[in-house]
Amino acid sequence: MSAAETFSVSLEQQDGFEFRVRFDWPGTAELVLDEPEPLGRRRGPNAARLLAAAVANCLAASLVFCMRTKFRQNPGPVRARAVGRLQRNERGRYRIAGIEVEIALAEALGAMPHQQRCVEQFEDFCVVTQSVRAGIPVSVRVVDAAGTPVPLPEAA
Repeated sequence: MSAAETFSVSLEQQDGFEFRVRFDWPGTAELVLDEPEPLGRRRGPNAARLLAAAVANCLAASLVFCMRTKFRQNPGPVRARAVGRLQRNERGRYRIAGIEVEIALAEALGAMPHQQRCVEQFEDFCVVTQSVRAGIPVSVRVVDAAGTPVPLPEAA
């Protein structure tokens, strides 16, 4: 296994539930996240929508990579749509219960060489989708204004 690479994003609360997100790539536009009413003002996507977008983007990009980079094909514009399903768990907390992704190719089935081969393998190379499917360990730490860690209860 190779060494792990890291990346970072920084969030800063703007107002209410609106947060400005900055990415660790110089020159990358900032993003605004917000919650829908009644909590927020829907000034940007919320985290659930961002996760669905990440899954759909990763899948579509993986399919394009296979066709364009591995097999030197020009697949035309690929479109993707993700539908997320929120559902309450046994404790009454909302969770993302599923994400359905549909990817639309610009060509008819079989119109491009290697199209079927790419369709059979692209999901396995999608970093985000495979990570979400497997479950990603997340560690959480809260600090106060002086940087002192705030004790947290054990994760449920």
